[in-house]
Amino acid sequence: MKKNSDSHRRVTKRIRWIARIWGSLILAYVLALFIGYAGNWITTGVADPYVVEGTSFIEALPPIGMFISALGLGIAWRWERLGGFIAVVFHAATFILLLITNPITRDFPRSGVPYLLLLVVVTPGILFLVSWRRTKWQAALQSQGKGSQGKGV
Repeated sequence: MKKNSDSHRRVTKRIRWIARIWGSLILAYVLALFIGYAGNWITTGVADPYVVEGTSFIEALPPIGMFISALGLGIAWRWERLGGFIAVVFHAATFILLLITNPITRDFPRSGVPYLLLLVVVTPGILFLVSWRRTKWQAALQSQGKGSQGKGV
């Protein structure tokens, strides 16, 4: 049982570190974009000078959802369950919004890019949730094992 427990712990640790590294790369990229837009807004008064006139707020929601999801990946470093949940929920909402506003069947090769980006960014969130669940499962097994040792089973 001890060998199985160590193997389970190692796999959980690997999943956690894959999620952390992958999530850190995404978070670094998103923060670089945010700093660029913020710097442009401070210097010119407009966040994106190349935005087309008449762009609706609905069209700005998918990038905002992806940004909040990336922040969830940063939160997941400390609180895996909360950060993973934020990343997955905001990605689900962004996915639904994309399906409504920009169906994948319209102009397929180009319209498929946001959906691929969603898969790339949501994967660490799912891995954080898997890591959290495996850790809780391991803790439950350990507490169950300690309780049965004193009973002579």
